[in-house]
Parts: sequence; structure tokens; C-alpha cells
Amino acid sequence: MEITAKMVKELRDATNAGMMDCKKALAECEADLEKAKEYLRKKGIASADKKADRTTSQGLVGSYIHMGGKVGVLVEVACETDFVARTDDFQEMVHNIAMHIAAANPVAVTRDEVDPSLIEKEKEIYAAQMREEGKPEPMIEKIVEGKISKFYGEIVLLEQKYVKDPDMTIEDYLKSVIGKLGENMQVKRFSRFAIGA
Repeated sequence: MEITAKMVKELRDATNAGMMDCKKALAECEADLEKAKEYLRKKGIASADKKADRTTSQGLVGSYIHMGGKVGVLVEVACETDFVARTDDFQEMVHNIAMHIAAANPVAVTRDEVDPSLIEKEKEIYAAQMREEGKPEPMIEKIVEGKISKFYGEIVLLEQKYVKDPDMTIEDYLKSVIGKLGENMQVKRFSRFAIGA
């Protein structure tokens, strides 16, 4: 099937990928727009993984205020160069992550930063629930591990479903921007403030 300029433009508008990347993706996926989008996402994530070891000493502190000043967020996102930190794409990503934090209220950036006592408390609660339901002890441990993994997905920023696109996590979103801009990026830290919280 012929790849038209209109198809390339449509894919480019949907993914923000380069024109040649869009053309190649459409050729690889036999002009199937949805498959081409997935192809580009995977390609961006793969190239992001290769950049993960590079030093991030530049970046931005972004902010977002929501609900007439009732919720506010500050987030630090690092990248490799000041040049990338000043791009519209990077600034938009920082803003989107701050907005996501305001909406989703994570407690940590990564699993390693979650207070172990919080996890232990959750494990005890889940185990007690399973015993109450009469589940056998050997099963309880497996069920609790599954529930803890799901719990991490609710409270860890990088594992949360991105509020603007629930088909991807915040980590997937970050990697898609890394793939596009060609630099390693990391969410370093954040603070979320809410009136009365």
C-alpha cells in the first residue's frame, strides 16, 4: 500500500515523532496507523532504555496549581543539557507530570522511595483480609504479593497510569519523550500541597 503525505502527517500529529520515523513506521506496519503508533512508542522506549545510564545534571523545576489554589505541585525533572531543558517538548512534559501529580497524588517517585513500614502495614491488612475470607496460608502470600504490586502501581509516580493517557504509565510517557528528544531524563523529586491535607 502507498504511504501518502497525509498519512505521515496524521501519524506525526498523533505521536510528535520525526517525519522520516513516521514514514518508516507506516512502511513497517503496512500503513496501519494504530500499529505504526505502537511501533513508534516501542522504538522510543527502546532508545530511552539505552540512554538510562547517562548523567542528568540540567533540567527544570515545574509547578502546577489546581482548583483555584487548593492543590499545588512542584516537580524537579532532570535532563542532560540546558538546550533540551529549554525546549517546548521538555517544558510541556514537566507541566504534564506536575498536573498528573496534582490529580493522582503519588507518595514517591520510585518503589525504592516508598516507606517500608507503609508496605508492611498494607501486607498485614491484606493478609488479615485473606484469612478472614478463609484462604489457605500458602495462597495468602501469593495473593498479598499481587495486591502489593497493584498497590505500588497506585502510589508510585512512575508506575501510575498517566491521567492524560491511561494506556501508558508515567514511566512510558517519560520514555516516549526521551526517545523523541534523545536525552536521558529523570523525575528527581516532587512536593504536592493541598489545603487541609
